[in-house]
Amino acid sequence: MTDENIIKLYFERSELAILETDKKYSRLCNNVAENILKIREDIEECINDTYLSVWNKIPPVKPHIFSAFLCKITKNLAIKKYEYLTAEKRNPNLEVVLLELEECVSGRESIEDHINEKELVILITNFLRQQRQRERVVFILRYWYLEPIHQIAKKTGCSKSNVKVILMRTRRQLQEYLTKEGIKI
Repeated sequence: MTDENIIKLYFERSELAILETDKKYSRLCNNVAENILKIREDIEECINDTYLSVWNKIPPVKPHIFSAFLCKITKNLAIKKYEYLTAEKRNPNLEVVLLELEECVSGRESIEDHINEKELVILITNFLRQQRQRERVVFILRYWYLEPIHQIAKKTGCSKSNVKVILMRTRRQLQEYLTKEGIKI
């Protein structure tokens, strides 16, 4: 079933919408949640919460890219669940990803002093559009889907060290791009 038809089912308030969403996107949502949460029950709860959230948001929201809409909701819910479960503990994988990005967009308050979050998203999107496909895919797998280095290497056919180099160079280029655009880092 096409995304447009699934969204139409949500607007009709048909419970079939959730079944079709699950049929088409359960693996994708599962991968996103699994990269943050490691316990099967927590992942399943996150996926169920994702479907409930989508049900509550559509309508009135009509997502342009349904898969990205689902991934964003899943990722945000998984991070909230992770924060709840690990109030004092730290997930070393998530910490590493956040530390890597911190050098590009550190000082969250200083960024917010200059632009709002949507403008930052537009700048990062424009930056990624200027990158070659391989660099863009590696960057998105790491920082959007929170994939570990070894999984990115497997998916892209690169070595782990090559993935690390691509990420390092792309972060440095992003930092330079944001600085050039007037973002204080």
